[in-house]
Amino acid sequence: MAERAQYEELLRQFSAFGAVKRELGRILPSDCPSGSAAVLTLLGRHGDMRMSKLAELLAVDMSVTSRHVAHVADRGWIERSPDPADKRSRILRLTPAGRAQLDELSLRTTQLLAQRLSDWSDEEVAQLTGLMARLRASFGDCRSAPGRAAAPSVPDQSTRTPAITT
Repeated sequence: MAERAQYEELLRQFSAFGAVKRELGRILPSDCPSGSAAVLTLLGRHGDMRMSKLAELLAVDMSVTSRHVAHVADRGWIERSPDPADKRSRILRLTPAGRAQLDELSLRTTQLLAQRLSDWSDEEVAQLTGLMARLRASFGDCRSAPGRAAAPSVPDQSTRTPAITT
């Protein structure tokens, strides 16, 4: 296990990562704020879904999800159709315009990342991607665990853990 100081530094880096997220947000088109981009991204990744599933994936309540969905629907990026299994529910689906908007978002973000990481090797980018995926997996699906017990405190270790190489 890593030393306490390493976890403290990791926490500082998480806080600093906000600057990266803000810059990614600044490149979004003015009519597509981050909530709308998240809706499009999740529909693109997971396909058609109910609003309740989208709210779960966004990790926000239904009122917030409804506002995001209304915004993208008003722009013609998604369509809402009755759920054949439950007429009270709606199925959300990307439209061709929504797919085009999602493609534009992907192009903008990949161009920014390519620009900012131009001095990184392919192996370094792959290692970062792998480590971030592993970190996320270590936390499990945090969205579906309300009231989850607090994580145990990290003991102070006197020995260092070797660097992870992938």
